[in-house]
Amino acid sequence: MISRRLSNSTLKALPASVAVPRYDRGGVAPGIVHLGVGAFHRAHQAAYVDDCLAAGEADWGVVGVSLRSPDTRDALAPQDGLYTLAIRSSIGEELRVIGSILSLLVAPEDPAAVLAALTDQRTRIVTLTITEKAYLRAAGGGLDSTHPDIVHDLASPQMPRTAHGFLTEALSRRRAAGIQPFTVLCCDNLPANGATLHRLLVEFAALRDARLATSGDARLATSGDARLAAHIADGVAFPSSMVDRIVPATTGADRARIAVELGVEDAWPVMTEPFCQWVVEDDFPAGRPAWEKFGVTMVGDVGPFEDMKLRLLNGSHSAIAYLGLLSGYDTVDRAFADPAIRQFVDGLWAEAIPTLPQDAGLDTAGYTAQLAERYSNTALAHRTAQIANDGSQKLPQRIVASAVERLGAGDPPAHLMLVVAAWVAACEARGKTLPEAHFTDPIDTRLTALGSRPAGETVTAMFDLAGFAKDHAHRMTLIDLTAAHLERLRRGGTAAALAALGIGSEKP
Repeated sequence: MISRRLSNSTLKALPASVAVPRYDRGGVAPGIVHLGVGAFHRAHQAAYVDDCLAAGEADWGVVGVSLRSPDTRDALAPQDGLYTLAIRSSIGEELRVIGSILSLLVAPEDPAAVLAALTDQRTRIVTLTITEKAYLRAAGGGLDSTHPDIVHDLASPQMPRTAHGFLTEALSRRRAAGIQPFTVLCCDNLPANGATLHRLLVEFAALRDARLATSGDARLATSGDARLAAHIADGVAFPSSMVDRIVPATTGADRARIAVELGVEDAWPVMTEPFCQWVVEDDFPAGRPAWEKFGVTMVGDVGPFEDMKLRLLNGSHSAIAYLGLLSGYDTVDRAFADPAIRQFVDGLWAEAIPTLPQDAGLDTAGYTAQLAERYSNTALAHRTAQIANDGSQKLPQRIVASAVERLGAGDPPAHLMLVVAAWVAACEARGKTLPEAHFTDPIDTRLTALGSRPAGETVTAMFDLAGFAKDHAHRMTLIDLTAAHLERLRRGGTAAALAALGIGSEKP
């Protein structure tokens, strides 16, 4: 039994086949605070920063912050923040120890420590991977000002719970101390993610300004803090970015295998694929690492790349997940190996590609060929249930946006709306043909109240709950298309629904 843990003291004992940090971690200073220090960040941004540190950029270490759970801190703190990145392909696995995370904080345990890290003048960039649902948007896309955590943060700004509260309070403190604002770099799958977060934070700050203005506190009234919304709107950079790397959940078998390879235990290694992409708008007034030296694409407008990724990769990922779950496939590679699902994905791409910018020089043929290769990676074991989480938050930008544009151009979105119907059917299947909590969604509590209804009523209710195509002229057409698909899924399963699109149902 292996008893030693991965740590600074055991690095030199690792096998020569394992790549380790090629720099003195003791000489690295924090320059980035990352909110949402989960597996994706550790497979993506933290790896790029690790490259920069190895190149001598020693002032860009990462302070990782968990906004909810202490799990990552509890796993990595005894390891001095080190963890193994296992890069898996169908032909083998490469192991790399990442050293860019210098410390880990848990916001609910010590919000003051998080605010101190954010206010530290050495912090020049704050990155986020907090998932779509943590942005707390209302159905119309604006800030959900009634959310209990938003209400709390407005009432108790020095003890925040949300990213909105932490960022706003930190920017307020930096402004009062005469410290330059940090750049806020969103790395989540939101449309125009930088602009979206900018808008939400300005909305939050405006609510905070209004509360201060009516508080009757003379000290606050003279502090200048009541103009914080304008400061964030005009004085803080929010570049958009597009991130892409498949990161399946780590299993117990993964941990056991990695421990044997290392000769020491790693409580939380991260599994990923060889492919990695990051496209970033180059707007960093306080400076940034030289990411472009290590494969990051720095651009003036990330929009076209973002749209291609959301609609072609993320959209097809959701399709494979829901159709795969309904067909009994537990991983992406198994679902994608089904000829009918593979053919459906081609049809989905054919519908989505015309909705992308046609003058941006995007190589959609090369991109989809690359996606097909990635989905066929048998070593990755990316679980369909993992991808299926939070469909109500993901499908608007992945699927519904393309469908609306298709209808606006007079073209049918039949494949696109089957994805939405498959999401509805998969939600209905939980507790029946799928385990009760096989995947989750922020609107689950309200979904359970729907009960059993005819397809049209169910789809209308789901559209209402998720805010799909709200107030859009084509909303009823989308509902009707989705309801027809759902009826076929209910009566004859995926075979019947795909057959209606002219797709065969034979399996390998």
